[in-house]
Amino acid sequence: MISEPLRNPLSLFEVKGKVALITGASGAFGRGCALALGALGVKLLLVSGSKEELDAVTAEIKEIGAEVRTLVARPDSLADAQTMLKAVLDAYGRVDQLVVASGMNKAGFIQDLAYEDWQKVMDANVRGPWFMAKAVGTYWIENKVHGKMLLMSSVRGRHGNYSGYTGYCTSKGATDALTRVLATEWAKYGITVNAIAPTVFRSKLTAWMYGDDEVGQATKARSLSRIPLGRLGEVEDLIGMAIYLLSPASDFCTGQVMYVDGGYTAG
Repeated sequence: MISEPLRNPLSLFEVKGKVALITGASGAFGRGCALALGALGVKLLLVSGSKEELDAVTAEIKEIGAEVRTLVARPDSLADAQTMLKAVLDAYGRVDQLVVASGMNKAGFIQDLAYEDWQKVMDANVRGPWFMAKAVGTYWIENKVHGKMLLMSSVRGRHGNYSGYTGYCTSKGATDALTRVLATEWAKYGITVNAIAPTVFRSKLTAWMYGDDEVGQATKARSLSRIPLGRLGEVEDLIGMAIYLLSPASDFCTGQVMYVDGGYTAG
């Protein structure tokens, strides 16, 4: 007998009717995930610290006919994360997917970087995802939900950088470790945890590299020299991997840091 996945492989990517909670939804990756998932019929609760930017993304989501609710907030505490969980449960009665796309960077060589700025990066990129995992993961475990969690890492979690990234690289290395340990802790509950790790891709954080600024152009050229496919990334390059990791197609994939980097980590 031919199994349904072999007879109809696209059924593995069916997510219509699922509910997703996305933090950092006004950022490049969060917005991309929201639009792609919404187009596939996923119900959305979008969270961002900027109401103006969140409203803009929400308008785009509504244009494609997706069901969406919003909350202006940041995961700065466990109470914040629990408020987000309550919002999505109040709106839809459940949550199946968690995408933690919130984060930040503050570059500076360690001899010049203030500890407070380093801590802000660690708080945004590590503490915030930990709070979200604790709140939503506890709900999933208690309610026997086979949820899917997706974190945002970077090739900088694996490779250093000589541009003053002691905060960013350290935080993304911690993201990779958090991905693996949550995957092993939660596997017995049927919950999967994975991360996407891109190289440089177009976003608000990297916009300066895509313009005519001399320093930006030099940085872009240096980055391109390390990418075998010969270009920087776009948000669209990340969406296929995100859909895979949030769909039944990835049910036997957990604890993985998936590099979407044009071959950067291969060389």
